[in-house]
Amino acid sequence: MFSEILRSLRKAKGLTQRELAGHLGVTQQMVAKWEKGQSTPGPDQLTRMAELLEVSTDTLLGRVVGLETRPASAYGQCRIPVVGTVKAGYGALAFEEDYGSEYASVKDPDSYFYLVVRGDSMEPRIQDGDLALVHRQPVLDSGDLGVLIYGEGEGTLKRYVRRGNAVVLQPFNPDYEELVLRGEELEQLHVVGKVIKTVTQW
Repeated sequence: MFSEILRSLRKAKGLTQRELAGHLGVTQQMVAKWEKGQSTPGPDQLTRMAELLEVSTDTLLGRVVGLETRPASAYGQCRIPVVGTVKAGYGALAFEEDYGSEYASVKDPDSYFYLVVRGDSMEPRIQDGDLALVHRQPVLDSGDLGVLIYGEGEGTLKRYVRRGNAVVLQPFNPDYEELVLRGEELEQLHVVGKVIKTVTQW
């Protein structure tokens, strides 16, 4: 559980809640809420926390890392839901436009969904109508391809890149401009998940 892992790692580093809060630019009360399981940090805070505690975000979140260490073929074929859009609203995600399901070889099928790619911002590598297999997770590493929501809009598929204190959402298509988010803008950025692969629809 994140709250217990955070408390254990903080103590192992010899940090008080106040000291950790100071490094992260938050209040001691906020750190206390995290360690009680009453609140969770945002993606930017989680990344800085992992760097400070010298662990990966996966370790901090208590996730079992198995996507790269075990070949997909080792898992049975499971049906994964296909959705048309992902939206943010009322503090939760809404998966709209049910397109049925497609098969994928994954360890935990409930943690995945397929998203129908719309638009040409990721061409030439990803085409309009392709399917993106997405692993639901709250954080991304710099360079990951992910599904993200900015503000209360729809989910967008972009490359997630960290530049200092800023996050850049990069399209592959050079005709589109990258979106650079800083400061309070980062609080409106929500990571839906990491794109594991894309499938071209014929």
